Amino acid sequence: METIIEMGRISSRGQIVIPADIRLQLGLEEGTKVMFFAEEDTLLMKKVTEQSFAQLTRPLKLAAKQAGMNEKDVPEILHKFRKNKR
Repeated sequence: METIIEMGRISSRGQIVIPADIRLQLGLEEGTKVMFFAEEDTLLMKKVTEQSFAQLTRPLKLAAKQAGMNEKDVPEILHKFRKNKR
């Protein structure tokens, strides 16, 4: 896969346009899910496929199982986390 380097700009609404060449190369179409990773001054974006989603969530599922959590616990945990973050 060829490396493409493009410059972009963030809009007043926080939106970024992904250059057409990059969208074509990665097969990014309307509705494609992406995941963002931020560390210090670096932001990475990864296209999420069913396979990559399974790989990314596998360690989380194992940790939840070991902690005795199940899927119905998630909304309450997220609510508490978001409330504490404010």
